[in-house]
Amino acid sequence: MTTNDVAKVFDTVLSIPGMNDVVKIDLKISRKNVLLLNHVIERGLSAKENDKPSILMTSIQEENLQELKLFGEECLQKAGLIELSEKLSLLGDTIK
Repeated sequence: MTTNDVAKVFDTVLSIPGMNDVVKIDLKISRKNVLLLNHVIERGLSAKENDKPSILMTSIQEENLQELKLFGEECLQKAGLIELSEKLSLLGDTIK
């Protein structure tokens, strides 16, 4: 399959009726994994320009990416980890 074909498949799957419906997920997750999940979300959404984005990421609307970012932040907030996450981020920035 070509890149264009794969993009069309992703677009088709994301356009299936009901894909924009809100679902409730009752999730129990450790604070450690909340931090890691938020880090993975942030890292995936802030891919550098020289990184080649996946076909799926290029076919997702900006609005959906913002929702994903807000989800990560909401998880941090519910776990009481916003301040810790910010401090760890600052610490990581000083190492670079």
